[in-house]
Amino acid sequence: MNINWFPGHMKKTRELIQKNLKLVDVVYEIIDSRIPLSSRNPEIDKLIGDKPRIVVMNKSDLSDTNINKEWINYFNKKGINTLLIDAIKNKGISELVKQTEIVIKEKKERQLDRGIKNKPIRAMIVGVPNVGKSTLINSLSRRKSAKTGDKPGVTKGKQWIKLKGNIQLLDTPGILWPKFEEQEVARNLAFTGAIKDEIMDIETLALKLVEKLIKIAPFKLEKRYDIEIKEKSALEVMEKIALKRGAILKGAEIDYTRVANIILDEFRSGIIGNITLERPS
Repeated sequence: MNINWFPGHMKKTRELIQKNLKLVDVVYEIIDSRIPLSSRNPEIDKLIGDKPRIVVMNKSDLSDTNINKEWINYFNKKGINTLLIDAIKNKGISELVKQTEIVIKEKKERQLDRGIKNKPIRAMIVGVPNVGKSTLINSLSRRKSAKTGDKPGVTKGKQWIKLKGNIQLLDTPGILWPKFEEQEVARNLAFTGAIKDEIMDIETLALKLVEKLIKIAPFKLEKRYDIEIKEKSALEVMEKIALKRGAILKGAEIDYTRVANIILDEFRSGIIGNITLERPS
């Protein structure tokens, strides 16, 4: 399946980031802990340049705890400030505020030398769609400042949001890149919901996800659906799940659309288990 998607509003978002970057002191790049590389937009690296940055690995409650540690070590070795958070449960939020103060400490000292006191820290939040940017903003502000949703593309336009403490945050809509050079990256984004299901072949997408889970988390699949998958193809496993869940049409035909939605929904919500699709190695 060939995935390629770059709506017009993505171009506007890129221009929005470029235009407002000079207004901020630090950038929060939020990524999905289940796909740390695939959810890092290479366009953002080019746009941000040397601006101080904190990589925020969100949805850590859905990813594998041990692999989370591998990714933290990976990014830290590259000199990238990285934090694990669960924005829904407010885990890691206080640490993010502390790290923000550390990252811009030198700039604040220079401002004090010039007699500038109590100037708000201005931050920008960027990332691909559906990684939890709006949820993170609401956790930081402790109020519903930004719209949230389980579909990509909920955030619209530019919003400055005052956070507790002395931080002002610029939210931006999610930004994907014009062309997916690696289809595996595109599939990972689709698996986690960063690309709208409406433009996808759901049945094939779920089949590809099952294929991947057979390789990296077979026991979790077996436990969740009470099935045996040894030496079974992805299609056979998908059909077994359909039978277990009653995803059957008249005439005993498999309802592939229904079982595909079951598998994707249960993976995305963590019901199948805490699973990370990528490892640093």
